[in-house]
Amino acid sequence: MGLIIHNDKINEQVANDLIKLCPFGAISYNGELSIGSGCKMCKMCVKKGAPGAITFEEEVVPTCDKSKWNGVAVFAEQREGKVHPVSLEMIGKARDLAAVTGHEVLAVIIGYNIENCAKELLKYGVDKVYLYDDKAFENFVISPYANAFEDFIAKAKPSSILVGATMLGRSLAPKVAARVHTGLTADCTILQMKDNTDLVQIRPAFGGNIMAQIITPNTRPQFCTVRYKVFSAPEKTEPTGEIIKADITEKMTKSNTEVIKVVAKPKETDISDADVIVAVGRGIKKAEDIDYIKQFADKIGANIACTRPLVEAGIFDAKHQIGLSGRTVKPKLIITLGISGSVQFTAGMRNSDLIIAVNTDKNANIFDIAHYGFVGDMYEIIPKLSEMLGGTENV
Repeated sequence: MGLIIHNDKINEQVANDLIKLCPFGAISYNGELSIGSGCKMCKMCVKKGAPGAITFEEEVVPTCDKSKWNGVAVFAEQREGKVHPVSLEMIGKARDLAAVTGHEVLAVIIGYNIENCAKELLKYGVDKVYLYDDKAFENFVISPYANAFEDFIAKAKPSSILVGATMLGRSLAPKVAARVHTGLTADCTILQMKDNTDLVQIRPAFGGNIMAQIITPNTRPQFCTVRYKVFSAPEKTEPTGEIIKADITEKMTKSNTEVIKVVAKPKETDISDADVIVAVGRGIKKAEDIDYIKQFADKIGANIACTRPLVEAGIFDAKHQIGLSGRTVKPKLIITLGISGSVQFTAGMRNSDLIIAVNTDKNANIFDIAHYGFVGDMYEIIPKLSEMLGGTENV
């Protein structure tokens, strides 16, 4: 919607009258009338100006027939013939969402020699798996993958699509969403389904200070990416769904990119997969403290992690960071040391099975989500924790 200027009906006198009418000084004239950013849409120029000189036109909102779009779909990412765990977590959530509207749970999987992966997905309650299996999909090349994904959308017409917020997913989802002219909400932490099939996509915004609720009621499909370790994978069941093998065309596999060689990256432990984590924050002041904490983590078999200030200080690499701008974790046990508990940090670990917090400040926010809290000096508390948790020797 907006104000439309009809310059064929405007002369200098009409323009001067309109300039005087505008209470915000937003109208100017230099041979042609223009309306600046100071306009508050009061419509005074439309109501009291020369008839037809400026008109107000409502925006025509595009709509779609929602009844033609059915199903909650998951892009099932696979690596070297193994389904990525985030895909299983999204299937669990997709089943919850689909139960609200009575839709089917769909999955699309792309790769080479991956029929075993498709069969695996059926064990988690997927109703239909669309399988795109071809040599051209052996390595991730964005154009062929996007072509296959777009073909899936055209055939299955899913109402909602969930994509894991992995390196691959974050590359692929925007390209496909743009192709099918729909929106994309990134890094969702909460998903809810309305009875009318509108997907409420909730994510942190403004540095985690608010939770934004986003819907796309006038377009389908609804696209979102979901972080690893946000949802829980369902239990395996007896498969009842079906695998639909897609016809692969030459147009679908066409790409201007050629993979010459694939070099495996040295495997590193990702804190997102860790069962036990010791996390440190800005309450840790000295280098000796870090060494001491690393010894403690080693003795209880924990991965070490940190908050953003320690990454910015150059003490830890970004791959060790937990939070909105870092990793999301869901360990069986996390011990936080010297962490106040900002929203940005807790959003990345609050779903942990057991949270133990150690802080000298009894009013620290971390104690609001901790299952057990210890107020005091870590040098006094850590040896006792080590003994309780079965450290091989006292720290």
